Amino acid sequence: MSIPLAVYLHIPFCRTKCTYCAFNTYIRLDHLIPPFVEALVREVEIVGRNQPGLTVGTIFFGGGTPSLLHPEQVGQILEALARHFRIAPDAEITLEANPNDVHRDYLTALRQTGVNRLSLGVQSTNDNELKLFARRHDNDEIAAAVSSARMAGFDNLNLDLIYGAPHQTLDSWRWTLKQTLALQPDHLSLYALGLEEGTPMWDWVNSGRLPAPDDDLSADMYELATETLESAGFEQYEISNWAKPGYMCRHNLQYWNNLPYLGLGPGAHGYAGGVRYWNILSPQEYIRKLHDPATSYTFPCTPVTAEAVPVDRASEISETLIMGLRLTRQGIQWGSFRERFGIDLRTLHGRVLDKYTGLRLLEVDQERVRLTRQGRLLSNVIFREFV
Repeated sequence: MSIPLAVYLHIPFCRTKCTYCAFNTYIRLDHLIPPFVEALVREVEIVGRNQPGLTVGTIFFGGGTPSLLHPEQVGQILEALARHFRIAPDAEITLEANPNDVHRDYLTALRQTGVNRLSLGVQSTNDNELKLFARRHDNDEIAAAVSSARMAGFDNLNLDLIYGAPHQTLDSWRWTLKQTLALQPDHLSLYALGLEEGTPMWDWVNSGRLPAPDDDLSADMYELATETLESAGFEQYEISNWAKPGYMCRHNLQYWNNLPYLGLGPGAHGYAGGVRYWNILSPQEYIRKLHDPATSYTFPCTPVTAEAVPVDRASEISETLIMGLRLTRQGIQWGSFRERFGIDLRTLHGRVLDKYTGLRLLEVDQERVRLTRQGRLLSNVIFREFV
């Protein structure tokens, strides 16, 4: 039985650029959205024709700011996917949105297209932090967006938060967590701020205009979140993700289990057909290349594929370990690993497992190996040993 695909759709347009963002996003290009949607539909068609009959289990509109699309455009893309793939009856279909882009009528129309999971980029409930991030919303708009989502019929709601920002304190983070929980989300994704070269935040820190993020304080914030969310009934199932029972993000689980997914849109990355691949970055070039595409491409490649790299067995093993150990409850299961790769993980990496079990950063039982709570804070150190 084949494993259902996940499909990631990258929508590269934004109204403003956040100060920490290094994603492939562009401002002042809203006029390109209609031809971009047409190009994205053509990319869907090419991939689907080259490998007909595939089942899709999850779809994720990411960005950028997918909520800049009209619901009709979202529906147009979903209809193209349904024509060229078999969409599972219980498919999880997520769209990322900015709180101030959405209102009840928009969300009601969006829900009617088949989108059944909404992910709001809240980032903070502190107005000073929102200004530092150059976010377009305030705290009132967050609450209004959540209320509108519920009234529109969204019963699977994720909120994204950022911690470890310059000038952020443990008390302000505690207040953000409290206010966020008051909104009663079903899922929370919490990310430590990373400084990316080329972003305004990077420049401000390196020029001394802002203090550098404090790693020890970030660790304290992570611990506070772990305790607070556990007390509120959330299960931590991945290093950065918490869910109410039954609300784990199935799309992201596809990544963390190192299973195949399609990446469509400018700059999107994918892993399918035994290759990792990525698309060209420029929206203009993306549209141009898909305007009158040739028809002969090997799945999953298209006219906008920048590069495709075959994944050998050693790389697949390393990637499976690094991604799978992020799953804090599931970890790497001995039986599943042996079934997939034909070798026992303890035979392959016994020394590394013994080392970090002895340091109490990994825990081992009869079914699996997984990170301890302390190991989650030092996960990158452990992951390097498996490369």
